[in-house]
Amino acid sequence: MNKTYTPATDVIERKWYVVDAANQRLGRLATEVANVLRGKNKPYFTPHMDTGDFVVIINAEQIAVTGRKRSQKLYRRHSGRPGGMKVETFEKLQARIPERIVEQAVKGMLPKNSLGRQLFTKLKVYVGPTHPHDAQKPEVLTIKTLPGDE
Repeated sequence: MNKTYTPATDVIERKWYVVDAANQRLGRLATEVANVLRGKNKPYFTPHMDTGDFVVIINAEQIAVTGRKRSQKLYRRHSGRPGGMKVETFEKLQARIPERIVEQAVKGMLPKNSLGRQLFTKLKVYVGPTHPHDAQKPEVLTIKTLPGDE
């Protein structure tokens, strides 16, 4: 008989991780962070439950992209009114709100439902090397996105 495994709430441990985004590739960083937010790195991962950890990303303004994405990648948002589409390049958005770039990349890798919205609240992105979550004692999570980082 196939049964769906559901971990008890006292089994689920929530940790805090801090990730330094300086000189990291955007997509590869976002993939790893999305997996930690989802809890895919845990033995009791369950697809329909929030079993993941909190992730704090610092130095969001120093994220790297390859090729000509800096000038060609577009970010769109819509006000909801007719003709309300705003289009911005990676370069302009990074100068204005660098944390939004990382947030959008991670959000796109989470489920598109209420679980994904709940998981997204556990992501904290900051410009610069400081963050207000020292009381949670976050562990450093090293993500190797560049070749030769081993």
